[in-house]
Amino acid sequence: MAAAGLCFLATVSLYLLAPTSAFVEDLDETFKETRQDDIWLVDFYAPWCGHCKKLEPVWNEVGIEMRSSGSPVRVGKMDATVHSSIASEFGVRGFPTIKLLKGDMAYNYRGQRTKEDIVEFANRVAGPLIRQLPSQQMFEHVQKRHPVLFVYVGVESTLKEKFIEVASELIVYTYFFSASEDVLPEYVKLNEVPAILVFKDATYFVYDEYEDGDLSSWVNRERFEGYLHVDGFTLYELGDTGKLVAVAVIDDKNNSVEHTRLKSIVQEVSKSYRDLFHRDFQFGHMDGSEYINSLLMDEVQVPTIVVLNTSNQQYFLPSKKIESVEDMIQFINSILDGTADAQGGDGILQRIKRVAYDARSTVVSVFKSSPLLGCFLFGLPLGVISIMCYGICTADTDDGTEEMTRKDVIDPSHTDEGSDEEQDEDKMREHSSEVTDEDQEEKDIMEKKKD
Repeated sequence: MAAAGLCFLATVSLYLLAPTSAFVEDLDETFKETRQDDIWLVDFYAPWCGHCKKLEPVWNEVGIEMRSSGSPVRVGKMDATVHSSIASEFGVRGFPTIKLLKGDMAYNYRGQRTKEDIVEFANRVAGPLIRQLPSQQMFEHVQKRHPVLFVYVGVESTLKEKFIEVASELIVYTYFFSASEDVLPEYVKLNEVPAILVFKDATYFVYDEYEDGDLSSWVNRERFEGYLHVDGFTLYELGDTGKLVAVAVIDDKNNSVEHTRLKSIVQEVSKSYRDLFHRDFQFGHMDGSEYINSLLMDEVQVPTIVVLNTSNQQYFLPSKKIESVEDMIQFINSILDGTADAQGGDGILQRIKRVAYDARSTVVSVFKSSPLLGCFLFGLPLGVISIMCYGICTADTDDGTEEMTRKDVIDPSHTDEGSDEEQDEDKMREHSSEVTDEDQEEKDIMEKKKD
């Protein structure tokens, strides 16, 4: 026992004393040939990228977690500006880019950049595509850990082949399991097997090819709970589902009747009217209006209801105050039948408005965070432009003055016909020319007489 204790203390000391970066491997050109031997979680970064620098301490924690847990996943990082050919081969287009490389497959990580989320992603993707549930106890354990899970029930079939194909595509988002019918909870009733089920919201739903369409699209739509706490990242993820997002914009810290009632209304609609609206709508609430104001480019009054179309940036606001479930259903139906007024969108005018809004927001945020920096960033260019404009205006004025000065030197009596002296000289030349012509004629006549 004493020896085991000493060994444990030595291991702990090793991890405590070792630098955190020691568990993250720096990768170079040789990685292209050696990567097939292991499963790799790689951060493709650029040294100048601010987001990459922010991720670095989190990435070191991920390396420690994966090593200490005995995971087969090796954690590395690669400077994509130095090894651009490898980064290009893996389709790296922005920084940082996180990928899990497993055999010939490369899985992109699109979650939040926290240690817990990244480790969860690595463990999920590194494992088998379809995990077997051998008993009811295991099923209950998995169900407690995951709010949403997809389960294939039955023997080998073409439906299972489709299930495996979809799992290979969407395992980056959720787990996929396989079980026999007797492993399922007693409340599950199936009309036929094989079948695919999703367990969430304290119940289950069966995939129906005729009603739900393509399996991949169905899984993509159902991978979220019916009601969510929506933030900017979640809203981005919901864009892949093709659903309209109905959110109650409230203040979580405000316990007034108005805020809690509006949240309860949306929750009730999402639960009790799922069969009517779940294919078209995702429901949830958003804490505070700052993010929603930036999307709408307008100030919304809190609490309120907003329905967002993430595919074309349109949004809908209720024409009257939502005070009951019936009001909410009427509002949703008006959107479905096209009678509700859609605002926003992605037209040219909206894009121009977006550019102006983002520019104004940037200027305001800079001055709020650092007034001196704002004065320097925006005052210096304005000062340079002002000096240039002044120089141009001054140069035009000087040219005009010089031109007037030259005109003032010229004799005002000067005309296009010339001065009096010049006119006299012209007349003398003309007279001289006439006399010369007459003498020439007389000379010609005398020569003829002589002949």
